[in-house]
Amino acid sequence: MEPELETRRRLQEAGQQHLLRFLGELSAGGKEALLGELRLLAPGEFREHCRRAEEAYVRDSSCPQRLDDKMRPVPPEFLGSIRKSDPEDLISWEEEGFRLISQNKVAVLLLAGGQGTRLGVTYPKGMYSVGLPSGKTLYQIQAERILRLQKLAGEKHCRKCTVPWYIMTSEFTLSPTQKFFEEHNFFGVDRSDVVMFEQRMLPAVGFDGKAILERKDKLAMAPDGNGGLYRALTDNHILEDMETRGISYIHVYCVDNILVKMADPVFVGFCVSKGADCGAKVVEKAYPAEPVGLVCQVDGVYQVVEYSEISPDTAERRNHDGSLTYTTGNICNHFFTLDFLKTVAGSLEPRLGYHVAIKKVPFVDEQGNLVKPVQPNGIKLEKFVFDVFQFSRNFVAFEVVREEEFSPLKNADTAEKDTPTTARRALLWQHYRWALRAGAKFTDANGRVIAGNSGVPELVDPPAVCEISPLISYFGEGLHVHLNNKDISSPFILDSHRL
Repeated sequence: MEPELETRRRLQEAGQQHLLRFLGELSAGGKEALLGELRLLAPGEFREHCRRAEEAYVRDSSCPQRLDDKMRPVPPEFLGSIRKSDPEDLISWEEEGFRLISQNKVAVLLLAGGQGTRLGVTYPKGMYSVGLPSGKTLYQIQAERILRLQKLAGEKHCRKCTVPWYIMTSEFTLSPTQKFFEEHNFFGVDRSDVVMFEQRMLPAVGFDGKAILERKDKLAMAPDGNGGLYRALTDNHILEDMETRGISYIHVYCVDNILVKMADPVFVGFCVSKGADCGAKVVEKAYPAEPVGLVCQVDGVYQVVEYSEISPDTAERRNHDGSLTYTTGNICNHFFTLDFLKTVAGSLEPRLGYHVAIKKVPFVDEQGNLVKPVQPNGIKLEKFVFDVFQFSRNFVAFEVVREEEFSPLKNADTAEKDTPTTARRALLWQHYRWALRAGAKFTDANGRVIAGNSGVPELVDPPAVCEISPLISYFGEGLHVHLNNKDISSPFILDSHRL
């Protein structure tokens, strides 16, 4: 009885005694599972967490903060651009990026701790197939891009090189991700270069400040947001591993972007050439009221301002040349130096604030019945990966073309945007453009050339279906040898085993 009495005492101290109301109904195994989970929660921290969640919910619901008068756009000298920067600079940055990659100084870090709830699946998003002709999943596409990048950098500098792949998972995604990679032999990436680690979990809290029971024997828990990265780096000794490998620069990205250029040499080279300790890729807003976060300065400090934090007038504000003043949309695609991450994880992480996410959290009611709510009923507190921009001593942003580098997978196909269909179309349109630039001619069943290179990628399929393996081309390079003056029938897959 001692462990049970001690847990009751700790819960009373935290003001959460209700979590044991079904303890007498549980089997021995269920009782031990619940008590074991609750023993991990320090009473003071647990009480403070629930109090903070309730207060944050009340504050955010009653008085959303406006930052219009405090905002300034990223100064031009700290903003690079694929479209606007000097072509010679782009070449120079790319060369610098490849040089650093060839020296084994660059790693990629994947944020993959979230659940695919909005997508409508019960497994990690990286395991999802959007319906490409090849059937490849997001994980496979990303693995093959790493392999191709290593090959390109190695060939350019006549040496073998490695881009380690760190993958931050959560309690929900670690085991299935490990199993998936093992079943697919890590998609050809050396096992020793794939490092998976787990972020912390936090209790979900009701609007009354009480932690939620998901089942009679289980607390409702959720990952602490992608900003949980910084605690996880410390908890799992990841920074030490990076230092041992000689890593100096880290590219951090989200799992759901099917177009992501991991360890993009241009982006890495730009950031390093500017002496940046922290950087962000951005895309131009599609329209003034687009609900995306904006990378900008607030009171002289860099941060991401959410669309709900600015007025419509600010969103519509324009410069003298007619361009939007605030257009740098955040896409969760970041550059960090190892020294910067060590500083953040070492002393600055506790200064990061929490963000409120209002969610539908399954729970057991007073009678012990499982309830799947139709309306939001719970509060999850999260930290965001970009919250550390405020600590940067030399921050830069780099604008890329949305159609080439950003198409997130967030929702099921019943939604209007960010769905499997829009992600698939984005990739196939990109590969269609690459093939045309390489000199390919697409023909129909009657041998007639298929004309056309227009259309809105999210709304229609490309005129011809062409999928190019990342093992053949990282970002459109080297395709002339395979496609120039070739008549190709749709659908067409260019993969290494088909050459």
